[in-house]
Amino acid sequence: MRKTVLTMVLLTIVTSCKNSKSETPQDQDLLIKNNQVTVPETHPVFKKIKTQVVTEQEHSDGVISAGTIQAIPNHYAEIASPFSGRITKSFIQLGQNISAGSPLFEILSSDYFSVQKDYTDALNDVQLAEKNYRRQQDLVKHGVGIQKELDEAETDFKNKKTSLSNASSALKVYNSKGGGIGSPLLVRAPINGEIISNKIVNGQYLKGDADPVMIIAELSKVWISGDVKEKDIRFVNKGDQVSVKVSAYPDRNITGKVYHINEIVDEDTRSIKVLIECNNPDRKLKPGMYATVNFSTTPEKTVMIPVTSLMQQDNSQYVWVKTGKSQYTKRVVTTGETDQKTVRIISGLKSGETIMTEGGIYMLDAK
Repeated sequence: MRKTVLTMVLLTIVTSCKNSKSETPQDQDLLIKNNQVTVPETHPVFKKIKTQVVTEQEHSDGVISAGTIQAIPNHYAEIASPFSGRITKSFIQLGQNISAGSPLFEILSSDYFSVQKDYTDALNDVQLAEKNYRRQQDLVKHGVGIQKELDEAETDFKNKKTSLSNASSALKVYNSKGGGIGSPLLVRAPINGEIISNKIVNGQYLKGDADPVMIIAELSKVWISGDVKEKDIRFVNKGDQVSVKVSAYPDRNITGKVYHINEIVDEDTRSIKVLIECNNPDRKLKPGMYATVNFSTTPEKTVMIPVTSLMQQDNSQYVWVKTGKSQYTKRVVTTGETDQKTVRIISGLKSGETIMTEGGIYMLDAK
């Protein structure tokens, strides 16, 4: 009898212990049903969850474009020899700052001699024609001249002056005043700037169609040429301030402004060429460098949430929205631009709702 009672007591104790052990974890389980999860306060995850009330913030999307630094065309000059000939003297060196009209080099050229001869001949013809014209005027004035001969002399004088003007213009094209026949052509700088390339060698022979032997650039201002996608061009306006970054100087803040927006869309890339003008007083920005241009857009009110709130499932993104004291509902959202800390929500959330900002990763194992 005593043995039977003892057995019953032991069975009761064992059963009680089993029930106690099975009830405790059940109270702590995460409960999920129809995209809704309940986190009991006794569950260890409860203390790891953090929440935040969704608010609207001022946000500017910005438009980012890759670009290339280039010299401004009218601040840039490639110097080539206008004639075939031999360089006899150079007046400059690489890196030198020069002014417009400064001598660059001299070249002896038979072609240039022909231009000089044409000018000299035209000058002599004008002088002779003028003398004849003055003489005919004097004869007519004293009643011994013929009006017809005076008119012919006047016409000849005008024609000769026209020929001289043409010959003089030919010299001016080469910034030359003529000089004596056989004198070298003095090539001068067309713009102010710095000699950034110099391939001149005294005594070398140049052909008239040879490549430029010198480049002059004035780089206190430069252009950045970038491409803006057709869908984003509405955000870009002439005169807008932009921020520029170059990989050579990652910590340097560079600003510029939109100088020109092309009128034509590139049909292959569906983008539009935009020129940004930047000051470059220390000449750090070099033509050919790559740059990243950030066009700021007008700020607007929008929902921004921490990136830690956002969860990924297949091809969709979602957040956990608090719908009760310990209850959260999965909500699919559409996102926009993001940075290291926040992401823009285009749809799926509204201001005033509370979302889970930390702890969402633990919901992946909810049963």
